[in-house]
Amino acid sequence: MTRGVIPFPPFSPAVLGHEPAGEVVAVGPGVTNRRVGDRVGVPWIQGTCGHCDHCARNLPLSGLAAIRCAAPAMTGITVPGGQAEYLVARASGTVPLPDGLSFSDAAPTLCAGYTAWCAFRKADPRPFERVAVLGIGALGHFAVQFAATSGFETVAITRSDDKRELARELGASLVVGNGEELAAAGGADVIVATGSSNAAAADSMRGLRPGGRIVLAGMDPLEPFALPPDVSGLFFALDQKVLGVTHEDPRQLAEALEIVASGRVRPMVELFTAEQVADAAARVAKGEVRFTAVVSY
Repeated sequence: MTRGVIPFPPFSPAVLGHEPAGEVVAVGPGVTNRRVGDRVGVPWIQGTCGHCDHCARNLPLSGLAAIRCAAPAMTGITVPGGQAEYLVARASGTVPLPDGLSFSDAAPTLCAGYTAWCAFRKADPRPFERVAVLGIGALGHFAVQFAATSGFETVAITRSDDKRELARELGASLVVGNGEELAAAGGADVIVATGSSNAAAADSMRGLRPGGRIVLAGMDPLEPFALPPDVSGLFFALDQKVLGVTHEDPRQLAEALEIVASGRVRPMVELFTAEQVADAAARVAKGEVRFTAVVSY
């Protein structure tokens, strides 16, 4: 929103926050799929208009609706978000939380974890393939853990010295700084690009093996994505694929939540009180939070 990519909410007061999790305290007339006391999360996309060409295709509720639906219900963007003590949400747009999963761990999984898991699933790594994750941040720390806990040899790509040891703690067996170093280390069959630098994503393809796939899970929408000449010249001959990903399917969100609830993947969060919202926003803007700021009301 601060860069003008996402529109500011059209309602007043504007209530932001798109990863809310909490307990149902009331249900509207006719609601049968949720009850008072249920523990639920509210994803980014709560619903669609039901009348446009996108809705006529009867696709699963996904991030694609944010782009293609004529009037999507987007939490914190087109409908009020979760930075409040109470939130009115569409019952059909909520997801039940597994037993034992805390609200503070559920919240980042509803977006960053969901995206990272969808990227991993979209890449469809096969047995004995090597998975590389570019960027160790809100999405990347999930992606490294998802790949490692699924049994794949996992490589982390980061230029940040302070994140190298963290990447190993998360499950990476090898840490490199860029695509050239990845290639020197034998390359990877899958690259999950989670950072905001399109140039770094393109550079990482120098280490992509023949037949490999790079999934762009995090991009800067205001920056061009251009392959370096030494990559673009061989890209087609090497049968490599560039894939995009968003929130793909509620079933994949359920999978991500179950994995986190099992303890095999642990979100890294910093907790803030409602009175600390301004401080949380400022620290996020400066990149000082590891890796998701969660506000408790």
